[in-house]
Amino acid sequence: MRGQSAGQMTFERNVPMKTRDGVTLYADVYRPAGDGTFPVLLQRTPYNKDNAADFGRKAVARGFMVVVQDVRGRYTSEGEWYTFKHEIDDGYDTVEWAAALPHSNGKVGMFGGSYVGATQMLAAIGHPPHLAGICPVVTASNYHDNWTYQGGAFEQWFDESWGSGLAENTFDRLVHKNNNALVGDSVLPLTGYPMFNMQPIANGSQLTHELAPYFLDWLAHPTYDSYWKQWSIEENYDKIEVPALTIAAWYDLFQGGSLRNYIGMRDHAGSEAARSQQRLVVIIGGHSGFGRKIGDVDFGADAPFDENAATLDWYDYLFFGKQNEFADASHPVRFFVMGKNKWRDEAAWPLARAKETSYYLSSRGQANSANGDGVLMDAVAGLISGSDTFVYDPANPVPTVGGPLCCDSDHLAPGARDQKDVEARSDVLVYSTPPLEKDMEVTGPVTLDLFAKSSAVDTDFTAKLVDVWPNGFAQNLTEGILRASFRESTLGQPKPIVPGQVYEYKIDLWSTSNVFLKGHRIRLEVSSSNFPRFDRNLNTGKRAADSSEFVKATNTVEHRSVLILPVVSQ
Repeated sequence: MRGQSAGQMTFERNVPMKTRDGVTLYADVYRPAGDGTFPVLLQRTPYNKDNAADFGRKAVARGFMVVVQDVRGRYTSEGEWYTFKHEIDDGYDTVEWAAALPHSNGKVGMFGGSYVGATQMLAAIGHPPHLAGICPVVTASNYHDNWTYQGGAFEQWFDESWGSGLAENTFDRLVHKNNNALVGDSVLPLTGYPMFNMQPIANGSQLTHELAPYFLDWLAHPTYDSYWKQWSIEENYDKIEVPALTIAAWYDLFQGGSLRNYIGMRDHAGSEAARSQQRLVVIIGGHSGFGRKIGDVDFGADAPFDENAATLDWYDYLFFGKQNEFADASHPVRFFVMGKNKWRDEAAWPLARAKETSYYLSSRGQANSANGDGVLMDAVAGLISGSDTFVYDPANPVPTVGGPLCCDSDHLAPGARDQKDVEARSDVLVYSTPPLEKDMEVTGPVTLDLFAKSSAVDTDFTAKLVDVWPNGFAQNLTEGILRASFRESTLGQPKPIVPGQVYEYKIDLWSTSNVFLKGHRIRLEVSSSNFPRFDRNLNTGKRAADSSEFVKATNTVEHRSVLILPVVSQ
């Protein structure tokens, strides 16, 4: 530990803290120089505490003390690294330790995104007495469904690429190795994925066991069982008793969970003070990037968002009582409206004035690809019998193009991307409205109520909402997936389907806020794969986690299926 002053700031490096079970964690401490006490802004990160220097300087200039700690088993801190396992207890211990540091005034707020958001949510559930606020950015509400799985499907791209990055630091404690999350993506069964991106080898499972045992545990727990419930956020909102600024993002892979966190804490936090001081900001990008351009789309000069500034403004309001944008309890929600590319403040999320509007799927039986005859029709004209059929082949899955991805953009680019190549495939059903005669805003949750059958005992159904520009550019907005065997509940036990029997599948496409401009078309894509974002359904009833055999499935979508959009009057 070494203290030094830099201008008006004092910096101490590698300040040790003992956890309740005797493990030493190390933190860097930034504070204003001289005497006095200050509120503490705390970050607990698996991504190297050295990255917080810029925030530390900015926070100190505003009168905060900043503590940034490497979590257990990461970088400078001792102990064994295992995702989520120690964050409740270690978070509690660190908050109370930080509150008692010299020059702390005893008030602690936490900040940061992604897994760093998880360290906040889990610490808040532990209810350390000196925690006074959190600021979770683009993070999930459930580490089973919305982190590791979605709709019963394994989040393969994220789980493998993120896990590979984590394993690199674990391995780096011994020897350095290069990272490439694409290597091994096609490996079946998934337990053979060679974590840390070595070439696929026979002992890949053993290598993963040594470097990332949690990855194998994720695969071993496909249902929402006690393994996941021990770290549940959604079941414990009532244990959170602090105000929160939740920052979500369009095109972010945790968007659905971030919005659920805001609603859950707003409605169920453990005190009226906490419930009344929930705030929500929905930006553009998140894990898909920052700035005005996300993917192929330039969202304009108003799009960029300064996370550091927003975090400091939040704690200026919360800890110093400054009457800034977060002081207005009548408009606790602020989000970016795509299409118009403007910010808007609202009284609630979802919007009470958004009207659920139904669009039925229709065709003459040839909705395959954008060159087919699929259309989206209003509720009156759309009551037409009929169906569309496609063949899903796990050996040739529909490729992921953009969307909410992390954590290897060099090999699989995220964000808003032209879907023309996806829509050229015969195993993608495409339904579009005619060009709109006036602007139409869609803001809120999007759902596809799908009626479909399959020749297989299990398969997947995917859906994607697309904004088609007059020049033909097909901009993906939001998407979802549902494994047929999880049709009754994504948190329950899977149930096989009977081949040839029609079932109802409610596919959650999460949410969006987009103005489909005059001359644009609303489009829906329906298929059975989105790979490698999600693992391939083998159509056999067996899991890709431990099987490599698959069959083709003939899947049929009925026209009574309906896309439900939250339409906001202009």
